[in-house]
Amino acid sequence: MTTAPGWPNNPSDPTPWPRLKRVLDLLHRVEDFLIAVLLTATMALALLQIVQRNVMGTGIVWGDILIRIMVLWLGMAGAMAATRERKHIRIDLLTRFLTPALRRAAESLSALFAAAVCLVGGYFSLQFVLSEYAVGDLAFGRVPYWMCEAVLPLGFTVIALRYGIQFLLCARAGFKERP
Repeated sequence: MTTAPGWPNNPSDPTPWPRLKRVLDLLHRVEDFLIAVLLTATMALALLQIVQRNVMGTGIVWGDILIRIMVLWLGMAGAMAATRERKHIRIDLLTRFLTPALRRAAESLSALFAAAVCLVGGYFSLQFVLSEYAVGDLAFGRVPYWMCEAVLPLGFTVIALRYGIQFLLCARAGFKERP
């Protein structure tokens, strides 16, 4: 049995993990850069629309719809980044009263539940995007609505994967500490 170059036959050998970490770090930096660019562009376009309407009495015809789409993309990108950093909104009412083992179990089950909900959200948002594709309406110019909404299934899938990884890591940590 052969493995891909650079991947050991023994899965416990940590050799490939530094490379994987570098790739993930690069992806995270690209994600952060895109969020910054998207936020800056959204604010600039909104400011331009305000100035043009108040000073010149006009505005970009497709500006408002583009701002709404950019806010959608920014929201999904922010949710993906929040999940990556484990800074998502959570209700921590009961976990502070649990023992460390029960807290890990609760966090693990919570991550599994969140992953399942996001997978369902990804599935239904994909169905939505496919229905928009079938209709073929245009958002602005020659850009169809389905392209603008494609961030929904992508974002939900990425969030589900991140919650799934959090579930596995939390569950693995819980199993390691037991005798």
